[in-house]
Amino acid sequence: MANTPSAKKRARQNKTNRDKNIALKNRMRTSVKRVLQAASEGNSEEASNEYKKAQPLIDSLARKGVIHRNKAANQKSKLVKIIQSIG
Repeated sequence: MANTPSAKKRARQNKTNRDKNIALKNRMRTSVKRVLQAASEGNSEEASNEYKKAQPLIDSLARKGVIHRNKAANQKSKLVKIIQSIG
């Protein structure tokens, strides 16, 4: 357990940041699922629109360090391939 005031503050900050990062990752996963769901229904236009919403979110998380930049690139690449295969 943290003993010094600065260590206690750091522990509070870590918890806050962890909660924010979890929420951001959940938003990303939801947006990816929306793209995949639209693609599985064969609706390329809707999947493309959902991808346009998901792509900036994925890039933002990579920029902030919430996810690795290669994971972001892999996610986007996977989604684009799926959209192109149905279109």
